[in-house]
Amino acid sequence: MARTKSKKRLVGTWSTQQRREAMEQSREAARGPVDLPFLLLTLLLTAMGMVMVLSASFPSAYYENNGNGAYYFVRQGIFAVLGLAAMFGLSKMNYQRLRGVGRLLLWGSILLLVLVIVPGNPIAITENNATRWLGIRGTFLRFQPSELAKMAVVIYFSATISKKREKMQTWSQGIWPYVLILGVIALLMMREPHLSGTILIVCTGIVLMIVGGIKGWLIPLGIGGVGLVGALYVVLVQKGILHYGENRINTWRDPFNAEWYRGDGWQIAQCLIAIGSGGLMGSGIGNSRQKYLFLPEPQNDYVFSVVCEELGFMGALVVIVLFALLIWRGFTIVIKARDRFGAMLVTGFIAQVGVQAILNMAVGTNTSPSPPGRPARAFRCRSFPTAARRWPFCWEKWASCFQSPAKRQ
Repeated sequence: MARTKSKKRLVGTWSTQQRREAMEQSREAARGPVDLPFLLLTLLLTAMGMVMVLSASFPSAYYENNGNGAYYFVRQGIFAVLGLAAMFGLSKMNYQRLRGVGRLLLWGSILLLVLVIVPGNPIAITENNATRWLGIRGTFLRFQPSELAKMAVVIYFSATISKKREKMQTWSQGIWPYVLILGVIALLMMREPHLSGTILIVCTGIVLMIVGGIKGWLIPLGIGGVGLVGALYVVLVQKGILHYGENRINTWRDPFNAEWYRGDGWQIAQCLIAIGSGGLMGSGIGNSRQKYLFLPEPQNDYVFSVVCEELGFMGALVVIVLFALLIWRGFTIVIKARDRFGAMLVTGFIAQVGVQAILNMAVGTNTSPSPPGRPARAFRCRSFPTAARRWPFCWEKWASCFQSPAKRQ
């Protein structure tokens, strides 16, 4: 009996010691100096976004808010400060703690997405023929559950994929579980509808699956399949067989057509006029003409068109290069990450920033058809969760990859 009790004490002591060592290793993994280039790129893009929001939004804010032309700028400034505070607070947090909350965030976001589309829900808010918000009507107390879903997918996928390693090569553990999750979220979001957000989440999930180690031949097959479906959809719409999104395809192909120029083609036509008016060097900050109630939503959805008009081709090129550098620096951090979970986290959030920027610029320049609803915004946001997530530096800090590379765990 005495020996048995002694063995139990030793086992208990050893287990406690192991837990302490594991916690210490986890804390050590979260330490490291700031990656200065990444931080500077983030702050620079945020500052440029603030300046362009003030310039682009002044006429519409003055018209909509009883002469308060700085309305949107002030709101964006508040969210920027909140994002900065979130960045500082989260940078002190051990990112390994997120492993346990991924599942909770995922189920919580799915539940909230269901609440959004429940008929007669008093806290569901409908705007522009889309029901995407939960909150109190007529106030700023609202948020989009899709924003929580974006974070949940990255955290949950990163936590589970980082543990599977070779199992990601199998269909039962590496493909179908994640396809099912993405399918459920996509179905719920399309009921709102929110196509641009759906594209963003699905693309992020696919990127994480690819980086996680799915079979290589699935990548070209998937890309080819998506391209084939997209081309087939456009052909079927043109032939009049499909009618969903028909107006979007028509305005994308010829926004200046007299039949729909003053209807569905108006916003794309005004975007192209703004871009063409900018020329090589632009008209100068504050000198846009299209923002004077010609261009719909110049302060958010089509802010890149105002950038092109006021800063010209060279200014737009600078913005694109800055985003490209941000993404490149993010994936440099991924390469240096000390463990798979940190690498997957950074990959997911950098992929989100990149896809959002591409979507916003592609729609604003008519490179791709405008999805139903608003395109994803790369420069500004209207909710605190979005503001916090737009500061990828805090996630980058969590990645624990600012010191010299170490052996992956």
